[in-house]
Amino acid sequence: MQFPRLLLIRQDFPNRAIPDIAAEVRKQLRDAGFAGRLKPNSRVAIGAGSRGIRNLAPIVRNVVEYWKDAGMHPFIFPAMGSHGAATAAGQADVLAHYGVTESVMGCPVVSQLEVVSLGTTAEGIEVFMDKAASEADAVMPVNRVKWHTDFDGGIESGLFKMMAIGMGKLAGATQYHTHAFRMGLEAVVASVGRQVLKSGKVLGGLAILEDACHNTAKIDAIPAQDMERREREDLALVKSWMAKIPVDLDILVVDEMGKDVSGTGMDTKVVNRSMIGAYNPWPNTAIIRRIFVRGLSESSYGNGLGIGMADITTDRLVEKVNWDATAVNTFTSNSLGAAHMPVHYPTDRECLERITPTVGKFDPMEVSYGWILNTLELSRLALSENLRGEIERNPSLTIKGELEFGFDGGGNLISPFQRVEKAAGIR
Repeated sequence: MQFPRLLLIRQDFPNRAIPDIAAEVRKQLRDAGFAGRLKPNSRVAIGAGSRGIRNLAPIVRNVVEYWKDAGMHPFIFPAMGSHGAATAAGQADVLAHYGVTESVMGCPVVSQLEVVSLGTTAEGIEVFMDKAASEADAVMPVNRVKWHTDFDGGIESGLFKMMAIGMGKLAGATQYHTHAFRMGLEAVVASVGRQVLKSGKVLGGLAILEDACHNTAKIDAIPAQDMERREREDLALVKSWMAKIPVDLDILVVDEMGKDVSGTGMDTKVVNRSMIGAYNPWPNTAIIRRIFVRGLSESSYGNGLGIGMADITTDRLVEKVNWDATAVNTFTSNSLGAAHMPVHYPTDRECLERITPTVGKFDPMEVSYGWILNTLELSRLALSENLRGEIERNPSLTIKGELEFGFDGGGNLISPFQRVEKAAGIR
């Protein structure tokens, strides 16, 4: 089968990167006046999560240093629900992958699964918190604020979600997702988050906002009493920065999916699929008719949640899935369809030749293709030459070169992309 030529595209987004992240973290914390609310030698529990947040290690390190300079005794705990296969060792390993270790952070990392009850909300939801965190004098979640992959709302993924599903560990995450069937996840996260704040344990939180290129663009130290209002404002801001695929496509080729890319393996609001595989549910988003996912990222640790959104995949991706880790995440989130396995073949060429005739076009040269590394990195993509007119009319797109769909001797694509890893120097 012949395929159209591809155009290598640069998609330009405003660069909102903070030039000195360490200084900004310290400034925000200092201006919020958190330390003045605690007695000297207080123990402060810092919640850190499992998402691939850029600069997570230097941000958390500077939170630790702020508290130590104020005469407090900080420690870090994993606030990630059922991730890391819902084991203490697994969750510590996830943090270690992001550089959050005792030696680098300069404080203990306390990973365990026991929780305590913080009472029941008006809607009848029992609320839980990590036991080690609950025994501290104060708790501070550190998390990225962004859109959620399952719903649209005023509060989606951020500090409130970490206080609920993250700090609640497996016990809380399982219960909250069950209540979400009746109430919707946004209502559950908001209700549980308010109950956590009512406990008086949470002094405030540190919100991280990333721009379209996933640079750290805003650090927001928020006192507990302002957390809900400010998180809503931050979410609206970061949604306005969101990167998108710029054209409708018949087939989208994705080099890798994984939990470090998105909680759902691929960002549903980029590929325009729901967690249960519904096609194109999100408005103001490119229409994607078919999705071919080639591989699972190493940093997903075998968690294949989200593969159910793909139409076709490779045998090598299937072989990398750890079904125990995937099942824990799948059943905890009640996202059974997200782990459904699509048809799969040994080579990329077979996958493309199988999927191309399914888009309603007889001539493969008329099929529109897009190719990305993953749903985090949309500043570099390849689009088929038959889309040239749309590309040239879009001032944010620049054609940087041309290439063919190139295959190696094993019939697998030779990708023009590689991860852009920015130095995460600890300062």
